[in-house]
Amino acid sequence: MITRHNNLIPAKLALSLCFLFLGCTSSVKTIPSPVDLPEQFSATGTMALPDKWWQTFADEDLNAHIDRALGENFDLMIAWDRLAQAQALAVREGVALYPDVNLNGSASRTREEIGSEHLYNNRYGAAVSVQYELDLWGRIRAARQGALLDVRANIENVHATAIVLSGRIARTWYQLAEARAQADIINRQIETNNKVLKLITTQFRKGQIGAADVLRQRQLVESSRGQLIAAQEQIELLLHELAVLMGTSPGSLTQPRETNLLDLPILPVVPIPSDLIRRRPDVRSVYIAIQAADQRVASAIADQFPRFSLSAAAETSGMKTRDLFDNWLANIAGNLSQPLFDAHRRRAEIDRTRSVLSQAIHEYGRVILNALRETEDALTQERRQAEYMLNLEKQLQLARKVLTRTRESYIKGKLDYLRVLEALVSLQRLERDYLTAKRQLITRRIDLCQAIAGSWPMDQPELSNLDKVNSENLKSIAEVSRLIDQKSDHSSK
Repeated sequence: MITRHNNLIPAKLALSLCFLFLGCTSSVKTIPSPVDLPEQFSATGTMALPDKWWQTFADEDLNAHIDRALGENFDLMIAWDRLAQAQALAVREGVALYPDVNLNGSASRTREEIGSEHLYNNRYGAAVSVQYELDLWGRIRAARQGALLDVRANIENVHATAIVLSGRIARTWYQLAEARAQADIINRQIETNNKVLKLITTQFRKGQIGAADVLRQRQLVESSRGQLIAAQEQIELLLHELAVLMGTSPGSLTQPRETNLLDLPILPVVPIPSDLIRRRPDVRSVYIAIQAADQRVASAIADQFPRFSLSAAAETSGMKTRDLFDNWLANIAGNLSQPLFDAHRRRAEIDRTRSVLSQAIHEYGRVILNALRETEDALTQERRQAEYMLNLEKQLQLARKVLTRTRESYIKGKLDYLRVLEALVSLQRLERDYLTAKRQLITRRIDLCQAIAGSWPMDQPELSNLDKVNSENLKSIAEVSRLIDQKSDHSSK
């Protein structure tokens, strides 16, 4: 066996250098908050908020719809796909820490003519090569650490997407409940207005009132019917939105059973600001992004330093396959590469990664302030909305009294019918406004829960592929492709 030594660095020396420079690896740093945090929020409650915050509303239908959406919503599936991409990139970055081993094989046959004779020669070969870069300055480890941090950031993004999705479904759910309640109350108002119309029509025929009063009441009836049409339209649109959020086609979702605008449970415990920013997935994601950016700065800096690598190869050949292992040629080498001139390419990469780090720090501050504002806004809006509902309740009481008194005065002939009509319109408007205000109060609580919500365990789904598309979808895709091709051909002509 023949052994060659080219530019060889002894293995013990290389190992010693590796341990010597191991401390050059950049560690993951703890990031302080770039903004001053208040000690507490303006209010807090006594009820512990569960991880799946929507369960506080004790609505089994809502729970079922959100659970289904968490498994079928496409926005959430896309977030899972981004996580899978980050995981694959982390694996790719990490393989540089291990040797690169390759096996090559060859076979050839030559023909040689000497006069009338034909000679055939066969030759077979095999080779194994190993290359390994000594990560003395931590460049590869920093890049790998940055990729692993990207995985963690994408995990937090998945949870943040799930929280946003659950909030959108809950809002849509109670908007749908309000629209159905509006339709019910408008139907009752139409029934009341029709009764009044029959009454004043009878009075008109008796000559007790003028035609203008009848026309005004008819106009009120038609106005109520127009409001009913708008409420029915809102129901259909909200069903479409709910269906899309759940990952299904608009129009495929049937109306859920009756859902009432519930009375809110007690106010949940609002964490202190320092705990909130550790709890929210979107804040944690940006925090981890800063750490990943810092690792990439370290990797870019280390890229300026010399690279040490080891390579080894062993090859053999023979006229016959049984001769392959008789003769070997092996070599092992150490190589040193030092950048001398790169037109400031590496310097520019360091500047770029540092600017990315700066952007991540500023983004962290922006997200923290936004989290604080969302929480404080939700507390303020819920408190003010509750006060507004009390005010509406008083207005409703007064409006009912006003309608009763004006009717009595109208019957006694002290007032004309226009005053009665104004009182009736005012009462009916307040009844509808009260429903909207009650739904808005629920929305404020949803906003608060979403602002202080944390994550919950979720299983990562399998990746989708074309094999999972059913035959009907394939037919639809083929039809769409055919129409696109026809349009392209027509445009080219």
